[in-house]
Amino acid sequence: MTTVALPSCVQAQQSAPLSEAGFQAYLPQLAREAAAAGVSRRAIDMVIPTLTYNARVVELDRQQPETSPNARIPAFEPYRLKHVDASRITRGRAAYQRQRPRLASIERETGVPESIMVAIWGHETNYGRVMGNFDLPRALASLAYEGRRRSLFAGEFIATLKMIDRGVPREKLVGSWAGAFGGPQFLPSVYLRTARDGDGDGMADIWTSEPDTLASIANYFVDAGWRPGQPWGFAVSVPAGLNRAAIGGKVTSPRCPRVHERHSQWKSLAEWRAMGIVPIGRSWPDERIQATLLEPDGPGKTAYLLTGNYRVILDYNCSNFYALSVGLLADEVER
Repeated sequence: MTTVALPSCVQAQQSAPLSEAGFQAYLPQLAREAAAAGVSRRAIDMVIPTLTYNARVVELDRQQPETSPNARIPAFEPYRLKHVDASRITRGRAAYQRQRPRLASIERETGVPESIMVAIWGHETNYGRVMGNFDLPRALASLAYEGRRRSLFAGEFIATLKMIDRGVPREKLVGSWAGAFGGPQFLPSVYLRTARDGDGDGMADIWTSEPDTLASIANYFVDAGWRPGQPWGFAVSVPAGLNRAAIGGKVTSPRCPRVHERHSQWKSLAEWRAMGIVPIGRSWPDERIQATLLEPDGPGKTAYLLTGNYRVILDYNCSNFYALSVGLLADEVER
């Protein structure tokens, strides 16, 4: 399961051993922070007295691998074969047809392609099949207590209480160990900002409502700057004599720099065409569109020209492998 990327900032770990007693001593602080953030006393009293420490989520968080700047990047092709496989494509096409009228309506309203909504849903939870069963307030409070990323997890815990104030039933607050939930695997703060009611029942139920899940994904993409009418990117072949040193990226991204440093400079599609780049399996779109070149498996392998909409997919999960696979799955779903 993939989730929306978490910030990499890490706070100093608590020096005292973690325990149920320590967790209970920490909860009044969380309650005060929630009240200061505008959470109702009803929501605070409904949740905080019921919480116990969950050592398992802390263990899972500590097992997350540290990424070394010098670590070797694996090949993309094995990842693609696993995440854009026949089973996921078949289920995606079935979901696409099942929700086609709704998807078409959302695309008309937002400009986000139907197939992109379905591909995100498929990547995040296999079309709602794998969404996690951890109690969100308990998990987030435990991670906040642990302390390494207290600001992040305390903020997301408070956001779950705000969801209750917004009308989300307490029993619906379940998801992954790190706080992501529902078909789109939103964090609570993302839910508050972008979740939408897609079926008109008055609630953004991204746990059980397919229309709400798809409308919420589309709204996330609108919020992140999706440009209607532009592709996310497409596969290309690169001439053997391309001077890669001359097209290297010159700007360092403040977010996920290692992901973005693999991209070339921005050039118009007309400029890429003049350099001998050739689309694979399609014609050139509007050649005024700006794009970067990415060769995930190096020279001589399939490369991709990527537009600004690819960067929107990266905003959802800052991984080139993830974003490429979302785009490729979307292409397969709508064939």
